[in-house]
Amino acid sequence: QVQLVESGGGLVQPGGSLRLSCAASGSAISSSDMAWYRQIPGKQRELVASITSGGRTNYADSVKGRFSISRDNAKNTAYLQMNSLKSEDTAVYYCNARWVGILTYNYWGQGTQVTVSS
Repeated sequence: QVQLVESGGGLVQPGGSLRLSCAASGSAISSSDMAWYRQIPGKQRELVASITSGGRTNYADSVKGRFSISRDNAKNTAYLQMNSLKSEDTAVYYCNARWVGILTYNYWGQGTQVTVSS
């Protein structure tokens, strides 16, 4: 069973930075696609950024140029560096790991709150 544990959320002022971490256990993430999603109460969960097992990245238009996703397979951890944070980035951020093959295995972390406010 794969477990994902997010950390690094918190309260930050507009313009500030945070780095989220997603530590995986139970399986190596080196062959998985990793992603960060976020959700505001009453709204659908939305994709923020993703990185394939080969290192190809993709970002939501709203975070391009401000957020950066990365992975350290040796540490079995994915990261989301968030810079120039805005109030509209306030949400619960979730880590996702997906293995795609004959079957698809999809796992989620418990989420970490990010609040951008002065």
